[in-house]
Amino acid sequence: MSNEDEFYDAVTGLDSDESYEGVSEASFKDALVFDGNTQKNNGSVRQENGIKKHRTSLPAPMFSRNSVSIWSILKKCIGLELSKITMPIVLNEPLSFLQRITEYMEHTYLINRACLMSDSIERMQAVAAFAVSAVASQEEQGFRLVSEQVSHHPPVSAFHAESLVGDFVFHGSIYPKLKFWGKSVEAEPKGIITLELLKHNEAYTWSNPYCCVHNIILGKLWIEQYGTVEIVNHSTGDKCVLNFKPCGMFGKELHKVEGYIQDKSKKKHCVIYGKWTECMWSVDPQAYEAHKKSERKGDNKKHKNEELDGAENDDADDMPDVQETVSVVPGSTLLWRIDSRPAHSATMYNFTHFAMSLNELEPGMEATLAPSDCRFRPDIRAMENGNMEEASREKERLEEKQRAARKERAKNDEEWSTRWFQMGTNPYTGSQAWLYTGGYFNRNYQDLPDIY
Repeated sequence: MSNEDEFYDAVTGLDSDESYEGVSEASFKDALVFDGNTQKNNGSVRQENGIKKHRTSLPAPMFSRNSVSIWSILKKCIGLELSKITMPIVLNEPLSFLQRITEYMEHTYLINRACLMSDSIERMQAVAAFAVSAVASQEEQGFRLVSEQVSHHPPVSAFHAESLVGDFVFHGSIYPKLKFWGKSVEAEPKGIITLELLKHNEAYTWSNPYCCVHNIILGKLWIEQYGTVEIVNHSTGDKCVLNFKPCGMFGKELHKVEGYIQDKSKKKHCVIYGKWTECMWSVDPQAYEAHKKSERKGDNKKHKNEELDGAENDDADDMPDVQETVSVVPGSTLLWRIDSRPAHSATMYNFTHFAMSLNELEPGMEATLAPSDCRFRPDIRAMENGNMEEASREKERLEEKQRAARKERAKNDEEWSTRWFQMGTNPYTGSQAWLYTGGYFNRNYQDLPDIY
């Protein structure tokens, strides 16, 4: 994140357990700070030129989780869809789901790069890197984003982001269908994501891969992404097919991504490969195949030694040994490399610096933000400050308030209506989609419900 950026994230609503109503807004742009002080506020520093540098840590480290009490709750949920089950706040983190949607934009420079390229295959490479970087959860200035919880059951979040200089529009909806399998939680991807490059009159669509979080009760947490992601350029007919590989035996395939870009005549122009946790590369298909053939010869000898050593994992949820980093094929072009996480990230919910900035609330911002902004949400604020008892009390209070509001609407035969999105048709896929209706950034926040 550039020190010359000012970040506003206005998140409206609750999005856990019983409560799903909400709107989120974020933007990165050059801006003066709200006051002229050079003081240090909640970990963020005022620069001499009046530009704000975001905080690099949270007010308090993450709370230690009691595995016994957690298991007493989760053992009843095995095989069930989790969105309708009330969970203790100790399983949460001090960010709402709507705030986490903003993490899509952490590598916006890849979209900006695509906007500057004249060749459609090169633009697809940059878009593919952006799609992979989004699941890595790791910024560049020049965008604003609004998202809203548009459905309660199932919980669906819609978002709309746009370049401040008119280069791109990025929008979609997310319905992460979650299931608990004893030691792991699996998220089934639902929803189409659309990226429009306005200068080139191009539109790309794709869906995210499956995600599985292992060892959520005991042991070291680790994440697996798997499944096929197909990115389509609806203007040129170009297509990128990415295979997020499951861990596999011996953990050999853990985090690997492999795919290709082809044009509308199905001619393959390049191979895309790497790890979604590290980097992505592009190379000529023939060079890639020759390199893989050479690797397979060496792997046959290595595999025999692994069988003799009995290296297979006894438990599918045990994290495999970390394999070597990406083997770079000669002649490859680097598309993207992940930024290193902060040294203290493990005690800060494994947040990146970007994630740590999402719940910042500076003096004077109240006048700009909607009253339902998630940074005003008391349970998240208490959790961020390390007060788990207060966070738990506030979470219960807010959920009861939401239930009471729904009962009142039912009593009066009123339907909940969305504020900033409405159901329509995605013009590129023809499928139903939640589309932004505009007006949010006019800052007219009258008639918003009192949800806190």
